[in-house]
This record gives sequence, structure tokens and C-alpha cells, in this order.
Amino acid sequence: MHGQALIPNLFRTEYRKIVSVLCSTFGIDHIEIAEDIVSDTFLTATETWSINGIPENPTAWLYTVAKNKSKNYFKRDSLFQQKISTEIKYSSSGYEEFEIDLSQKNIADSQLAMMFTICNPSISKDSQISLALNLLCGFGTQEIADAFLVNKEVVYKRLKRAKEKLKTEGIKIEQPSVSQISTNLETVLTTLYLLFSEGYFSTSQNTILRQDFCQEAIRLTSILIENKTTNTPAANALLSLMYFHSSRFNARFNEKGESILYEEQDDNLWDNDLIEKGIYYLNQSASGKFLTKFHLEAAIAYWHTKKKDSDEKWENILQLYNQLLQIEYSPIAALNRTFAFAKVRGNPAAIIEAEKLNLTGNPFYYSLLGHLYTDIDNTKAKHNFEKALRLSNSSSVSDTLRKYIEKF
Repeated sequence: MHGQALIPNLFRTEYRKIVSVLCSTFGIDHIEIAEDIVSDTFLTATETWSINGIPENPTAWLYTVAKNKSKNYFKRDSLFQQKISTEIKYSSSGYEEFEIDLSQKNIADSQLAMMFTICNPSISKDSQISLALNLLCGFGTQEIADAFLVNKEVVYKRLKRAKEKLKTEGIKIEQPSVSQISTNLETVLTTLYLLFSEGYFSTSQNTILRQDFCQEAIRLTSILIENKTTNTPAANALLSLMYFHSSRFNARFNEKGESILYEEQDDNLWDNDLIEKGIYYLNQSASGKFLTKFHLEAAIAYWHTKKKDSDEKWENILQLYNQLLQIEYSPIAALNRTFAFAKVRGNPAAIIEAEKLNLTGNPFYYSLLGHLYTDIDNTKAKHNFEKALRLSNSSSVSDTLRKYIEKF
């Protein structure tokens, strides 16, 4: 890989790993120091590699430099040394024993510990996702701002407040205990679920960023699966759901970037390898005693990978949505259920169901009504598509809606 492309790629993959290890080593009070050391490591790489060329093993080079910078900082800053000396094991005869463990196992352990720290109930959902993107995925404030369609300053303040909250609460970065896993794993899974959803259903126009979000959510959920204490049925169900959704990613947009409805997708573009992974983890999730929303959503996503429409397919999807709404109601799930209801009971009956929802602030509500009314009452269909267009904040969705309106 060319040097200009290599450093951004390494930044994406290695920044998050080194930051997690340093944060775990230094403690929550010193997150900014960890970030500064890693940022300085990459700055050194940019300067050195432009002069001397890329080293034979760039990742090992980064790890060595990060370790040395950490050691130098520890030696140089006596206040920092005093604050964390009780948490770090080093020889009383000197600081040469002070070491940063960047083994693959410790990286995985540190990222797992960071997940449970970031997903602490004391901070808001938006802050949890922003911190996960920043510290666990290596996304910058501008990238996060683009994804949430907010100002960069909003994200910066959100991150700062969340870090301060974790410090004032005295949250430790440590391997989660059995009781912590029991108490907080659902929060961790929900954050990863929302992170994936932010990518999959993102209103941002940066397609690469959107796919990156999904890939990062899958990577972090896989860390849970690889650790026996967090390898739960619910975690497997969530990973299954992510793989099923990802399998249809390439069919969701055309070459112009316009969104494609499920019924109009080219199923030849679905990724069968990802579907098989989804099936594997769905089977793994069946070992537990409790049925979670992740199990039900994974099962719904499984039926959506069935290429042929059939009464069995849509009846199963409808019944699964009925169960899901009983466990946890959400407007989007209710809308999706109505689509399945239309398949089973027909559009006139589905219109009655849909209008009961009265989700007047949701563009997808009006878009669904537009489709349901088409060929039943085209005036109402056009009217609903126009309402959806006024509410839409996504250019790709808006372009698709305009095409529907033009047909009338």
C-alpha cells in the first residue's frame, strides 16, 4: 500500500487499539493523555516515513514508538507518575520495567473493558455512541458530526461532557465482572445496535462512513463473542442481525446513490457468505432461556434474506413483529410490521393499521402510506409522498420520493 494511503488506513485500525490499551493502563482520568500520545505517535510516523520510507513492519513500528512515548511521558511527568503509580506495576529501582502490553490478547481485553466503561448508564445514549465511535473506532469529531448531521462543536462538547462524567463517577476501566456483565451487557449490546443502525439507516451522504459504522459495530460485537464471559445468546443474536442486514447492503442503493425499496432490490447482489454467517450466529443464539429483541430482529432479518415471496415468509415476519412490539415498542418496528401486515392481509387492511399509528413527524410513515394507497387512491398516494418529501432530510431518499411523485 502506498505511504499516503497507508497511514490513514493504519490510523483507522491501530489508533483505537493503542488508545484502548493506554486508557486501560493509565485509567479514566488520563484519557486525553492516552489520546495525545497516540496522536503524537502517528504524527511521528508521518514525518519519519516521509523521509526514511515505510518500515518493514509498520504496525510493530507504531507499537514500539507508542510504548516509548508512554515510557518517556511517565519518566518526565512526576505528577502523572504519582497519580497512576498505584495502578501501574513498575520496578522500585527505576522506570525501565514500566511497559505497555500491546499483545493481541491485551488489545482485545482492553477494548472489551473500554466497551463496558463507555456504555455506563451514567452517560446518555448519544454520548455512549459518540465515545464508542471516537475511542473504540477511531472516528474524528468531524466524521461523527457528519454522521449525526450536527455541528462539530456539538460533538466535541458531547465527548468532553461524557469523559468528565466518567471521571467524576470514578468509573474504572477494567475487565467486567460477572455481575457487571449481568447488569450492563444489555446497555453495551444496545449501544452497538444503535451504532450499527446509525450506519445502516444513516441520513449522512458519506457512503464509506456509513459502511465503516456497520463494520465497526460488527468488529466490536465479535469481541464480545470471542470472550467466554460475554459470549451470550443475546450477543450472538445481535451479531446475526448485523450480518443479515449487511448481506443486503450492496442492493440498497443504485449507482446514483438512490435508495432501493426491499421489493425492488436485486437479490443477486445479496452476499451469501454474510447470510451464512448470520445463520450460524442465529443458531448459536438459540441456546439461551430468554428471548430478547435481538433474537426477534435477527429472525425477522433472516426471513428477509429468503429470496422468494411466500405466505410462509410474510406470515412469519408478521408474527415476529407482533412479538417484538410486545417486548419493546418502537415506531419504526410498528411501521415495518405494517409493511408485513400488507403482504399478509392486503393494502386496504394495512392502511387502517398504518393510520392508527399517526406518526405525523416521520417521513417513512407517509412514504409507507404512499405505497399502500398506490392504485387504491392515487391522489392520496401522491399527497402522502409529498408529505414524506417535505419531512425527509436525506437527499437520496428525497430523490427516490420525487421519482414516485412524478409517476402520478
